[in-house]
Amino acid sequence: MVTVLTDVRRARHIAERVPDPELPMLTLADLGVLRSVEVTDDGTVVASLTPTYSGCPAMAEMRADVAARLRGAGFARVEIRTVLDPPWTSDWITPEGRRKLAENGIAPPGAAPRRVAGPVPLVLSPVRRTVACPRCGSADTEETSRFAATSCKALWRCLACREPFEYVKEI
Repeated sequence: MVTVLTDVRRARHIAERVPDPELPMLTLADLGVLRSVEVTDDGTVVASLTPTYSGCPAMAEMRADVAARLRGAGFARVEIRTVLDPPWTSDWITPEGRRKLAENGIAPPGAAPRRVAGPVPLVLSPVRRTVACPRCGSADTEETSRFAATSCKALWRCLACREPFEYVKEI
């Protein structure tokens, strides 16, 4: 039992440090996509990942990177699982992850909107959200493109310092 517990801790420590392929300043743990790491009775390390959104093209690379790091650390049997329920939410980004995003000029998401059970309200007018500039802190910003280099980010511009920046969308 002590060996299994030690193996779980060591495997988790390794998996937590794998960088996200699209946001390399973040680890998979910072981003909240690393759900769990377990060791089965036969010694297989099972790491579970949740994609940030359905169809995320980075999932294949995340799985391969976690498996390669674990195998490189001496774990012979590694299994990577994709877990879809509950779905990932931007609320899972750690405070450290949010800090790293801001330090790298990417506005971290706010809290995802809370939804109650029942019908989803239909909003026909644009919703104005305030996104603070990660460089100067001004709230005088505007969205320039709903999509950036990846589908989970949008392009914004600060009207105060005139600098463009990316924003991680709430999900």
